[in-house]
Amino acid sequence: MSKKDKASRWFAEVEMQVQFYDLDPMEIVWHGNYVKYLEVVRCALLDKIGYNYVEMKNSGYAWPVIDMSLRYVGSATFGQVIRLRADIVEWENRLKIDYLITDAATGKRLNRASTTMVAVDIATREMCFVSPPVLFEKLGIEPE
Repeated sequence: MSKKDKASRWFAEVEMQVQFYDLDPMEIVWHGNYVKYLEVVRCALLDKIGYNYVEMKNSGYAWPVIDMSLRYVGSATFGQVIRLRADIVEWENRLKIDYLITDAATGKRLNRASTTMVAVDIATREMCFVSPPVLFEKLGIEPE
């Protein structure tokens, strides 16, 4: 089984309606609010694998986002229902999550994104160069 096949097991989807306060003067979602949408679905994904931010802290690790990439393809508008999807695609040395934001009704792509998080030992504040065993445990796999 390839990494890509394994990664497809760890995903979450959330639907939400675009709110007025997320719009810019052009009456489309302001580009910075997509970062908030990524956080919404990332939290759903972390809850799903049983390793949300509280669990991370309790395990002795912080997982800051160290890299983020967004590609805007279309614009979301007021009242539109959008589907947010997050997939874990890397986990050995970092936690990389790919995202897809689409129109819920048509499936039209609005945004693709990715974030990279790394484990930081809370006690020492040192970055880990290999993901800690707790992440593998939460994903239900043996470290390679």
